Amino acid sequence: MKEKGWKEIPIGGLILKAGNAEEYKTGDWRTFRPVRDEEKCTNCLICWIYCPDSSIIVEDGKVKGIRYDYCKGCGICATECPVEAIKMVEESEFRKKGGE
Repeated sequence: MKEKGWKEIPIGGLILKAGNAEEYKTGDWRTFRPVRDEEKCTNCLICWIYCPDSSIIVEDGKVKGIRYDYCKGCGICATECPVEAIKMVEESEFRKKGGE
């Protein structure tokens, strides 16, 4: 078998087809988890607009939850929330308290 040279090796990180992000659950490397206080939330949808992972679930114009399978815990949603309805909690602490 002939050894491949650098020109024959595919470039790492290739995305060969568009729209494949839903196939990869990327939330596993999250260190911090956004936790939303439903009572404080005014459903302004700013978190949904800013979320780079499209992890905020919106139904009928209201925030219904967060797709933790895809949320990477960046904290943009918590930073942008005008009423501080989202706080970032360490994933390990959340799990210790009986979270999912």
